Amino acid sequence: MQIYLPIADLPVNVFLVLGMGLAVGYISGMFGIGGGFLMTPLLIFIGISPAVAVATVSSHIAASSFTGAISYWRKRALDIALAMMLLSAGIVGTATGVWLFTLLRALDQLDLLIGVSYVTLLTIVGAMMIYESVRAIIRTRQGMPATLRRPGSHTWLHGLPFKLRFKRSKIYVSAIPVWAIGFVIGFVGAIMGIGGGFLLVPMLIYFLRVPTATVIGTSMVLTLVTMASATVMHAATNHLVDAVLALILMIGGVIGAQFGARTGQRMRGERLRLLLGLLVFAVGCRFAYELVVKPDDLYSLRYVMGG
Repeated sequence: MQIYLPIADLPVNVFLVLGMGLAVGYISGMFGIGGGFLMTPLLIFIGISPAVAVATVSSHIAASSFTGAISYWRKRALDIALAMMLLSAGIVGTATGVWLFTLLRALDQLDLLIGVSYVTLLTIVGAMMIYESVRAIIRTRQGMPATLRRPGSHTWLHGLPFKLRFKRSKIYVSAIPVWAIGFVIGFVGAIMGIGGGFLLVPMLIYFLRVPTATVIGTSMVLTLVTMASATVMHAATNHLVDAVLALILMIGGVIGAQFGARTGQRMRGERLRLLLGLLVFAVGCRFAYELVVKPDDLYSLRYVMGG
């Protein structure tokens, strides 16, 4: 069954798109991540332009993060003060990312940037996750205790000026790394169409020593606001958000996440991280293949104003 996507300007199989939403939702529920790093490449692989894929997935991530953020807020499992500090720089990062997105699209270099960014980010993050999880599995089998970084321990980042105290997270840290992390997450989300949760959570835990109990809810608040802002900015400046595509993906994602969460609760943490690392690395390798393989059409035509 074919359905026409007005903004993407091509027909797609509605069951294929719905199945992608289900699969990514299942993976998101199982691993506790947004899934944008996987959804955007899948849309590109089926023929949707990278610009439309990035802009549309932003709305999908924002909708998916909304229910999670509300749930964590009711449980008082998020740090509002820390989230506001991250957001103050995250919005600036998002605006900067959308500006660069628009500029590179005008120069016809956007597709290349998105491809190279995904290859670099996903292969590095995937390889690091595989290495860490394999070490954890080996240590567990040898009967050695896992090496955990204790929340509240200090690094050189905690010696920077402009210190603030975040009571909910029980940390006393400089505002500089908090703003830097928020800016990076907002910028990367606007350029690549990812919520950044799989980057933000490790940054908060390992750099700022935020307790795991509050880090996920705080991450979801930042993801919700930055992705909603990116959606509005992309729609207003580039007119690339395909509402029909986003709606189908949301339906599949919500259903798949319910089953994925149940599966994830039955698996050991290190095995979950290993599977996620293999998945992230595989998507990065697939993108690398797309960049170097010989295209079907060696030349493309583009209308230039006044030409």
